[in-house]
Amino acid sequence: MNQHSSKRTTVDVTIIGAGPAGAVAAALLRKTGRSVLVLERQHFPRFSIGESLLPQSMAYLEEAGMLQAVVEAGFQYKNGAHFVYRDQSSSFDFRDKHSPGWGTTYQVERAVFDDILIRCAAEQGADVRFGHTVRAVHTGLTGLMPLVDVVDEADHAYQIEARFVLDASGFGRVLPRLLNLESPTRMPTRAALFTHVRDGIPVDASDRNKICIATHPERRDVWFWMIPLAGGRSSVGCVAEASFLDVPEAERDATLRALIQQEPTLNRLIGGAPFVMPVRHIGGYAANVERLHGPGYALLGNAGEFLDPVFSSGVTIALRSAHLAAHTLNRQLDGAAVDWSADYDVPLRKGIDTFRAFVERWYSGELQDIIYHPDQTSIRRMITAVLAGYAWDESNPYVADPVRRLTALHQVCVQR
Repeated sequence: MNQHSSKRTTVDVTIIGAGPAGAVAAALLRKTGRSVLVLERQHFPRFSIGESLLPQSMAYLEEAGMLQAVVEAGFQYKNGAHFVYRDQSSSFDFRDKHSPGWGTTYQVERAVFDDILIRCAAEQGADVRFGHTVRAVHTGLTGLMPLVDVVDEADHAYQIEARFVLDASGFGRVLPRLLNLESPTRMPTRAALFTHVRDGIPVDASDRNKICIATHPERRDVWFWMIPLAGGRSSVGCVAEASFLDVPEAERDATLRALIQQEPTLNRLIGGAPFVMPVRHIGGYAANVERLHGPGYALLGNAGEFLDPVFSSGVTIALRSAHLAAHTLNRQLDGAAVDWSADYDVPLRKGIDTFRAFVERWYSGELQDIIYHPDQTSIRRMITAVLAGYAWDESNPYVADPVRRLTALHQVCVQR
């Protein structure tokens, strides 16, 4: 997959990054016969965080011709989310939701999952080059196609001329860096400590088919994830304000272990479970840009905006962006008049803004009050649909007007 010519070559689309957004965009573009080049700085498989998928993602994997490979990989089945706080708990079954569509998905080791997706794209004809780094992108030159400056690991430099560039570089945020597109994010600076554990959880002790989200018993702005994976492993992490987790690297293991043991449910399930890799730290991950497109390029997934990991929305937003961008770009390459703001940016941000409303109210405590409220009403199916990733379904009042609806629902819960 790494053969290339040192001369300048021309392709329909250059994609920066071989993660889920890049892979799905490549596959969807190949289905219409476009020539696609994917440039990836790293070598796969490589570790990535974000193991818990949402059911909405499955439709995009199916359309991209990747679903069979994902199903056959033997990942941990997932059908919902389980929330715990002190002695309260609340489970959401994603199959019982307001929106039509998939109600189940998987919890995946991302190194394997991402590798499967990009290899599916390569099998469909995408030219995938690992170990190739984008040094510069020249866009906006009147009458000229974007030029991408690339260097491989042997320090051979070359240029790619593309009719369009998609940035799917995730937290690498290549085009926002190179083209100075960054803008302030509204999200506070948070960080995470995380690892994988050999969980040894008895079969009847926990529902492995659900991600577990646990709130710290003394601090409602500090929360944990436990994501059961195949093979008796779990991904476990703690998210808090960055300063709360700002410890020297040598103290990360002990810090995460102590935090896990402070939360009763996680302490019971995995309090002493051995860590199978060093505890890692990620911080300052919230990101934003003024717009998700420009002359000759568009930003996909985390390259454009990342909110927070609490509802596992990252991969879903990435795949939604790949789907929207590929369909918009296919129309443009066919000669149709395309308005990237109206056809891509605005519709993608609708779902991002829905997730943002839920994230902000999680940290304020309002959504936690709603989640743990004992009344089981039809509204619960609307909340479940968003938690399952259906953040673009405007037949759901909590998508059409999430801020007002969540505020009103919280007031009702508090009064009751």
